[in-house]
Amino acid sequence: MNREQIREALEAFPYPKSEYWVVAGGAMVLYGIRPETGDIDLGCTRALADRLEADGYLNGRTDDGRRRFRCGEKIEVFEEWLCGSVCTVDGLNAVSIDGLIAMKTELNREKDRRDLALIRAFLERTGE
Repeated sequence: MNREQIREALEAFPYPKSEYWVVAGGAMVLYGIRPETGDIDLGCTRALADRLEADGYLNGRTDDGRRRFRCGEKIEVFEEWLCGSVCTVDGLNAVSIDGLIAMKTELNREKDRRDLALIRAFLERTGE
């Protein structure tokens, strides 16, 4: 999914934008760090997690007990998943780049290490 596809999917997502933020690959696309991602991962407030569960989207729990929701084929939502702060990027809430680095460092999978290299190159290129 590219930036426009992410925007379209989130415009159709029927929940308040103030209750969720884009994380992981989707945030990287919004920042312009990479051109596309396979799906959209969101962090959300506990209040939105309660609504998603009431609406029947509960798909399990993370290792630390937080709720995880599958909302269609392309959106996965994680209760209170946030490192750092939330910024507005292209009109959408997204985890800050510092938070994105912290999340990717904590996950430490091979794909996260590749993403960290892309983030570092982006920061060097943009002077941030």
